[in-house]
Amino acid sequence: MNHKASTDNWKIPLYKVHVSSSDIKSVRNVIKRGTDWALGKEIIDLEKKLSEYVDCKYCLAFNSGTSAGHALMIAMNLKKYEVIVPSFSFIATANWPLMVGAIPKFADIEEETLGLDPNKIQQKINKKTKLIMPIHYAGLPCKIQEIKKIARDNKIPLIEDAAESIGSSVDNKKIGSFGDASVFSFAGNKVLTSGEGGAIVTNSKKLYEKLKLIRSHGRKITGNYFSSNKIPNYIELGYNWRMSSITAALALSQLKNINYLLNKRRNNSKYLISKLKRSKDLKFHVAPKNYIHSYQLFSIILKDKKTRNGLMNFLTSKRIMSKIFFSPIHNSSFFKQTLPKQNLPVTEKISDTILSLPMYPDLTHSEMNFIAESITEFLE
Repeated sequence: MNHKASTDNWKIPLYKVHVSSSDIKSVRNVIKRGTDWALGKEIIDLEKKLSEYVDCKYCLAFNSGTSAGHALMIAMNLKKYEVIVPSFSFIATANWPLMVGAIPKFADIEEETLGLDPNKIQQKINKKTKLIMPIHYAGLPCKIQEIKKIARDNKIPLIEDAAESIGSSVDNKKIGSFGDASVFSFAGNKVLTSGEGGAIVTNSKKLYEKLKLIRSHGRKITGNYFSSNKIPNYIELGYNWRMSSITAALALSQLKNINYLLNKRRNNSKYLISKLKRSKDLKFHVAPKNYIHSYQLFSIILKDKKTRNGLMNFLTSKRIMSKIFFSPIHNSSFFKQTLPKQNLPVTEKISDTILSLPMYPDLTHSEMNFIAESITEFLE
């Protein structure tokens, strides 16, 4: 098998997927049986195992994190209301409210975790606020306990955009279990990946039942649609956002291997920090006390934009990939046209100085030494 096609231009790419023999076997088994490529038992197994892992009662698998988030917005009936979100995120976070006719209301971030600043959330709440939706940047939990208290005190639902943070925790409580519901992504660069895919976890049976209808054409489910000759009952508008059995088999195999994948990332991050910590021009995005980081991204913060951009260009010349996660959503062309001018100084400061470096389980010590030596060479 050749996994090199997309990484040929880079000596060290931003990410590579760790492929186990179990991943290959799991997918092969679904393909070989020649049936149930949709609605297979792998989807039910994945949902059961993921809900147990996060410690939530219910889980629904989707064909992407984006469709999962869209479904959740529909289920929560947000039309014309405001949703507090960070601008320092992937654009889907702010697109979700717009998809259902709601308004994303940007709040600034704090500099410790790079998540929504609880103080800034409090200032943004008004009578139109119907949802608070923080993200856990790069796999490091935001100040979710403080945010949950604000949501509870104001009687506003809390959704965790946990796309980047499977395996992270605060005080031994898994990320994904703090909100009324949470969204995970299994896109290509995530800790647990199936190429594309996503999931929602929740403790609400009402929300779970509603999401099942939205995910599958508004069809009241009784058994497997493809192996039943009964006329189905469609009771509301829905979509086809189901995950395939092949995708679920791959995600399930990766979930069984999650502790290995997380430990490799954490150890690699620790090693890279040890090689770079002597540089006074670098800050690291590390976990506060009682926080566990999953290191979906390994990000460093430089002293200014010029240094960051210079380093990025220098690494490119060495064929080491780096990437800016994230450029502010509010500065994108679409959002500049869609919403009024925003004042988010911390978001803009971090976005101007942050850089994500290669991070994946199979990164070698010699590759990390090369990354560290290249950064040190540039900074000196």
